[in-house]
Amino acid sequence: MANALVIDDEAAIRETLALGLRAKGYQVTLSGDGTDGISHARSDSYELILVDLGLPDMDGSEVIEAIRSFCEAPMIVLSVRGDEDDKVRALDAGADDYLTKPFSFGELLARIRAVQRRQGLPTADSLIRTPHFELDLQARQASVASKEVRLTPIEWSLCEQLVSKPGQLVTRRQLLQAVWGPGYGSESNYLRVHFANLRHKLEPDPGAPIYFTTEPGIGYRFRPPET
Repeated sequence: MANALVIDDEAAIRETLALGLRAKGYQVTLSGDGTDGISHARSDSYELILVDLGLPDMDGSEVIEAIRSFCEAPMIVLSVRGDEDDKVRALDAGADDYLTKPFSFGELLARIRAVQRRQGLPTADSLIRTPHFELDLQARQASVASKEVRLTPIEWSLCEQLVSKPGQLVTRRQLLQAVWGPGYGSESNYLRVHFANLRHKLEPDPGAPIYFTTEPGIGYRFRPPET
């Protein structure tokens, strides 16, 4: 999963953004002031940073400039300030886009996707990060403990079907028809073999999987790490 950092002094806005971003596959870190936000940006890797300009300890443009000096992640400003001077200052400091409050979450998502496309970055839905493995579905790259792991085309397809619906049960029939074709539906042994191989490559304990789990007689589920 992709990491997102939200720096905003209003707790209600932080929680609302976190709820929406988590539903879209992000792991979210929240910060209420600029100093703490810069510290988080230094200590972890982020694929998205949202910054409010009206922070209690420093101006948001200063935060953006500080973070941009060591981080290339897309940064989007969220602010009640709509003056052109504020926008120019934030963009010159290193922000990639500027969204004036109030805004809809749908508009924010569209801005995020646009920034990611411009930078040639994978979207949140294609980047899966857990404490044990990372998957880049767009590039079809997998790693465990920073070492590359090779997945077969079938294993990638199964991953895509599950991680695109985090926490949701996907039936055996749905998986078989999505991966092998509409003529399949009862070949559950196919799934057992490929999921066993997938777990051996990605799970910390293949015999007791915590990410790619089975609902006996029904289907499979991807359980993302708790955020």
